[in-house]
Amino acid sequence: MRVVLAEDLYLLRDGMTHLLTAHGLTVVAAVATGTELLTALAEEQPDLAIVDVRLPPTFTDEGLRAALTARRERPGLPVLMLSQHVEQLYARELLEDGTGAIGYLLKDRVFNAGQFMDALRTVVGGGTAMDPEVIAKLLANKSRKDPIATLTPRERQVLAVMAEGRSNAAIAQYLQIGEGAVAKHTASIFGKLDLAPSDDDNRRVLAVLAYLNSSNR
Repeated sequence: MRVVLAEDLYLLRDGMTHLLTAHGLTVVAAVATGTELLTALAEEQPDLAIVDVRLPPTFTDEGLRAALTARRERPGLPVLMLSQHVEQLYARELLEDGTGAIGYLLKDRVFNAGQFMDALRTVVGGGTAMDPEVIAKLLANKSRKDPIATLTPRERQVLAVMAEGRSNAAIAQYLQIGEGAVAKHTASIFGKLDLAPSDDDNRRVLAVLAYLNSSNR
């Protein structure tokens, strides 16, 4: 798997390069700015982009903007965003096109190699991998008009774990329930969120997007 990495801190960039290489991935470009990122993505056409949200020169959201531009030019490009602090708005913007293949993690997750690589595999496979901290924040305050509020407590648990990029089997194991029960809860979630039958992966992305959007309703 060919990867383009954008991170302005040299030590973290170098460390991630070594980690990715040790797991059999090929880092075809490791850059420090949004401009360099767009150039590398156009020239290398990688299988995955790993991008820090904040890049020089202003250290605001250059990485995010570059990633969104790249996804417009190449729909479905797998992108894993990293941030010191998770912002729900950024997560929503990344998911708005509904195509999946998106991850958004705190940088601290990089130091858990297993968790980090699981997120990469989920994103490359077309799924979503949202940081658990995003999910925790969203659960804290829900409006009665919020469609998520119509879900049962167990359905909200299933959706929260789904948003982390886990499969039905992984959700079942995590919640210690049967896969059949997960499938029923998932079908109920899709119905309550008015997500018409379609490819399940696409509906999972749309369900996660509804979950993220619900925080501002």
